[in-house]
Amino acid sequence: MDKIQQLADYIDQSSSIVATTGAGISVGGGGVTYGQMRFSSRGRRGSGAGSFLPTYLETMFSYQPSFAHYALAELEAEGKLTGIITTNVDCMHTIAGSKNVAEIQGSLQVNCCAKCGRHYDGYEIWKQDELPRCEACGGEILPWPLYSHIGLWDADVRKAREWISKADLILVIGTRGNYGDVYWDYRRRGAAIVQINPGHTGFDGVANLNICQGSDEVFQSLKKLRQGND
Repeated sequence: MDKIQQLADYIDQSSSIVATTGAGISVGGGGVTYGQMRFSSRGRRGSGAGSFLPTYLETMFSYQPSFAHYALAELEAEGKLTGIITTNVDCMHTIAGSKNVAEIQGSLQVNCCAKCGRHYDGYEIWKQDELPRCEACGGEILPWPLYSHIGLWDADVRKAREWISKADLILVIGTRGNYGDVYWDYRRRGAAIVQINPGHTGFDGVANLNICQGSDEVFQSLKKLRQGND
């Protein structure tokens, strides 16, 4: 509990918090990862995304956001959390209620017709049993991680850089890479770093506080502690 108390103190003393999240935060909810989607698209050229729909969309909408997803949304509602920077594509932060989410590798919220290029943004388009088709030309609609192959969503990268440049506390949750010049190198000098991850990562040596537990467990303990202090 000492480390949970330290985390609570960091949060209470901070005026601008940014969370960076990876696949680890979605483990509790069974979310879709970027790596899974890239794997599903290998050899996909010309074959469409037919295998993507049953394999990953059923998973996506069969599960709910994890406790940690909801906890971050609550911190945002309190005015403590400025934004979330994530490499996840599963939209779980948005589904949990977070408003300021920078999905730097795109997500199921950024969709495009493979034939005419028309955009269909928002994850709701995938809430159906059949692969969605373009209203204009009938072409396949694909999510950004499939039609970009390897790419960054520039609009969200810009948001990530702005948020992290002003944050005085960075929560690193369930991610192993810092994506250096994409956004991490833009972080505010002197910002405190708290890592929440059950395994060892490259953040171990730079974090002011390392909590070697799963994110759901940590945020459940944090909620109990903060409620007890009210």
